[in-house]
Amino acid sequence: MQSKQTPPPLWREEFSVFKNDERYVSRRQLTKFLSLTSLAMFVGNLWILVRARMAGKTPDYPAATVAQVGEIPVGGVKLFQYPREGEQCILVRLDEEAYAAYSQKCTHLSCSVFYSQQSRELICPCHEGHFSVRDGSVLQGPPTRPLPAVKLERRGDKLVAIGMTNAGAG
Repeated sequence: MQSKQTPPPLWREEFSVFKNDERYVSRRQLTKFLSLTSLAMFVGNLWILVRARMAGKTPDYPAATVAQVGEIPVGGVKLFQYPREGEQCILVRLDEEAYAAYSQKCTHLSCSVFYSQQSRELICPCHEGHFSVRDGSVLQGPPTRPLPAVKLERRGDKLVAIGMTNAGAG
């Protein structure tokens, strides 16, 4: 008895795909992929740079009353939102006349910082970051940048937020 072998399907001749060879990437393919990816990242960074240069202006911050003078006891804290809804900030009364306000987001991974009266520091509990309550500078931990400071102005018996700056920069 003679067995009949069926010829391979026509598409196999048209598409020469070999499953075993699909798993391997040649050096040329890898180099091409890495070059194109690097080029795309470079173009993306250029686009970000151009947009930043074209904008070139500092953001306008609204003036917002955040507290009444004397509302917070010395060593006390008040939370408020500035410059927009949902952006939490912390106001600390340092002594009879001095107040300090900062963004409540840690510069490491955006966890909320809190004020410790015992150590007189702003502390991030997520990774034990410590910030100076006087100027927002990093005292200890993984954060490498100071907390963004809220610029405060006293207008009569009101404390008014008038802008944001990197702490220690002005």
